[in-house]
Amino acid sequence: MTTLDWSQCPAVESIPGKVSGAWVFRDTRLPVATVFENLEAGLTVEEVMEEFSVTREQINAVLRFAAKSLAAPSPPPVHATTADAHSL
Repeated sequence: MTTLDWSQCPAVESIPGKVSGAWVFRDTRLPVATVFENLEAGLTVEEVMEEFSVTREQINAVLRFAAKSLAAPSPPPVHATTADAHSL
């Protein structure tokens, strides 16, 4: 599983001693993981916004960052090679 480098996302912060250093939405105590967990559990973005007092912009920022970070890189070009049974 890929680990995201949240330090590259301007919408979040991690401060030692604040929510045990978890990545939280900037200027809040809401862990980013809480949003993902609730979306995965079936809540809509609107329900998450209402339940946790975050904005659509904040949620969109972390979703865009995660999607961009997890996007599969283009596979390298395949080069044709000749092989016989002895080289395998």
